[in-house]
Amino acid sequence: MLSLSYSGGGAQNCVEVASLSIGAAVRDSKHPDAGHLAFPAPEWSSFLAGAVADRL
Repeated sequence: MLSLSYSGGGAQNCVEVASLSIGAAVRDSKHPDAGHLAFPAPEWSSFLAGAVADRL
């Protein structure tokens, strides 16, 4: 499992993403006990393509 973390300017927005065999899981790194959102691979790929193309 690959895990990535990102914090925006001023560390106000912090997310962690874990790469799973079925897709990805995303959670707020400041509140990890609050749970995560799981995304199937096709949906996660579409989200990433939109982010790279600056469509979000």
